[in-house]
Amino acid sequence: MHKERRKRRTEVAQERRAGRERREHERVTVCLEVDYRSDDTFLFAYITDMSAMGIFIQTTTPKPPGTLLNLRFRTKDGKRLDVQGRVIWINQPHGADSINPGMGVQFVDLTAGEREQIMAMVRTFAYLDDEEEKIRGNS
Repeated sequence: MHKERRKRRTEVAQERRAGRERREHERVTVCLEVDYRSDDTFLFAYITDMSAMGIFIQTTTPKPPGTLLNLRFRTKDGKRLDVQGRVIWINQPHGADSINPGMGVQFVDLTAGEREQIMAMVRTFAYLDDEEEKIRGNS
């Protein structure tokens, strides 16, 4: 008694297919050390990409979505930046060969100054990525 399901073909909007282009804020590849705290747990990891709205923290022990984190990292000019973020999604590790385990963290309650510092970092890394791409293109 299986009911046959009919599949409807629906067009997917171009912007839904565009992945990276769908993002409202530019995301850049980085490699920054970050200390983060959740409850009484202090941890160290790396930020592997960043935008004006959040970061991806590479870790084999991601916190569950909704977890509030106190984040501490250094800007490109060496200043310490302490901000808060909330875990929005996770890439759960699947054994030793896991690719990119970690958590997506959205910044919360940023001051105008903190937002500007983060935007300056994003612009700097985006510029460096563009320059590196130009160099590779000329090789």
